[in-house]
Amino acid sequence: MASATTPLLADDRRNSAADSDRLADSEDNALRDRALSNRTGPSWVPRLREVLLFAWALLATAGVLIMAVWMSHKSQTGYSKPSGKRNLIFMVSDGMGPASLSMTRSFRQYTEGLDHGDTLTLDKHFWGSSRTRSASSFITDSAAGATAFSCAQKSYNGAISMLPDHTPCGTVLEAAKRAGYMTGLVVTTDITDATPACFSSHVDVRTQNDEIALQQVGDGALERVVDLMLGGGRCHFLPNTTHGSCRADDVDVVSMAKEKYGWTYTDNRAGFDELWEGKLEVPLPMLGLFASTDVPFELDRRNMNDIYPSLSEMATTALRALEKATQDSDQGFFLMIEGSRIDHAGHYNDPAAQVHEVLEYDKTFQAVLDFLDESKTEGVLVATSDHETGGLSVAKQLRSDYPQQYLWYPGVLANASSSTEYLAFKLYEHIASTAKNGTSKKGLKVYINDELVKAGLGVHDATDTELAEIVSTPAKAQDLFAKIISQRAEIGWSSHGHSAVDVNIYSSGGSGTDAIRGNVENTEVGDFLREYIGVDVEAVTKELRKKYQRRSKTSALKLDATGESSSSEDHWAAHEDLVMRQADGTH
Repeated sequence: MASATTPLLADDRRNSAADSDRLADSEDNALRDRALSNRTGPSWVPRLREVLLFAWALLATAGVLIMAVWMSHKSQTGYSKPSGKRNLIFMVSDGMGPASLSMTRSFRQYTEGLDHGDTLTLDKHFWGSSRTRSASSFITDSAAGATAFSCAQKSYNGAISMLPDHTPCGTVLEAAKRAGYMTGLVVTTDITDATPACFSSHVDVRTQNDEIALQQVGDGALERVVDLMLGGGRCHFLPNTTHGSCRADDVDVVSMAKEKYGWTYTDNRAGFDELWEGKLEVPLPMLGLFASTDVPFELDRRNMNDIYPSLSEMATTALRALEKATQDSDQGFFLMIEGSRIDHAGHYNDPAAQVHEVLEYDKTFQAVLDFLDESKTEGVLVATSDHETGGLSVAKQLRSDYPQQYLWYPGVLANASSSTEYLAFKLYEHIASTAKNGTSKKGLKVYINDELVKAGLGVHDATDTELAEIVSTPAKAQDLFAKIISQRAEIGWSSHGHSAVDVNIYSSGGSGTDAIRGNVENTEVGDFLREYIGVDVEAVTKELRKKYQRRSKTSALKLDATGESSSSEDHWAAHEDLVMRQADGTH
């Protein structure tokens, strides 16, 4: 009986459970129906709400992504106004293009027996490249190139911190001085030459060196803006009544600098050594002019070390002096250092002179890095070139069947003990000394071959044709010497002028330097300089233009009194003509 009733009870339980589930489902449905019936509004409202929520989420996500991209871009290409004490060193390798680095690197590896992986200091700090064209030409000169750095604006070839409308633009050095920084210029050329001039003066044409000298010592619209100047160019600071002067007037700029603007002055190695060796503290403002025009090429200067200091020595002295002068200041210093004569070696197509100039520049770059490592003050080093000079090619096709092998010969450059500039000078000196007694062409040829080509260039296989050409055209001696050594090294040149090739940027790295990574315009380098030290260049520009306007009015009144034209259009037209005839294409 029990076994018969058990399945019946189980079926009853299953039926009861099923009924309970159906009841629960019915209640749930009823509850859902009531909930739906309690909602107000038309049936499309929930769908709209979903769409709006989705759109909001999409916009929010897009906003976050845009903000992230903007912040990343901002961190790389811009920065807020910096705070805290800092030093900025800007180095210019005038005329140095990428091929100059390749040539010098290989030369160093060859002469020092180094492995192919041993590189220059510059190579280890490669940062990017700079586009160099000016406002007036695809190929810039040094003046327009340096104006792009100093003013962060494009201008015409020949302009010294003047814009195409012939109004002055404030420079980063002038703005730094206004902001309480100490400032300095160190060069191996004439201190009134284009690059240093563009940081410290304003003239329409770069050949106005006499006026540039006056402004540099303080006799300009902004008075004194430089605290230290070391380099050459003494002839522009001496009156034309003095031996060694190249001024067109009798103004004694050295006396003016000392008496009116408080400069300490030295013009010889002995005076420099007291500063270099630390026997004396460098008194600021300090003016050191160690050559009448340019400091000799490093290839020659090393044999005249008792007369001329090197670029690295002058730069190290300047760094030490400026740091000492700012040790108790809230602001640091701005220093521009130029390896000036790399450019001249390019103009002369002299590869031996150029490799030694680049090596000295590389040595100076390392000295600045060492200074930054040891200094307690934050600092950055940025270096670049204003342009490339010479259209250098580290190869030259000499034969119609070339190439049988791909070669160039750094050993030829290693044999040279003098620059082609110095050898040409020695030739002119010899011709002058023998002019009274006269000299035969044969005798002159022997002198050129033995004393200049063999002893100076290190070339022992000069042909009769090469020597005869120098004898017949001594005015072209420098070019002919350069041709002799370049051909034997199988180095090629496309020009005695500048080229439009992009140039390298180097840096120590640091705050904001990502802004000049990659390929940038030369004016962007100028932007970085002012932004890194946080100075107001525009305020200086406004001050300059007000003072130049007043000066122009005064000049116009003087012209009226003499009966001459006071038309500013005539004035600027004359300068524009000078620019076109003299400045474009000069080095």
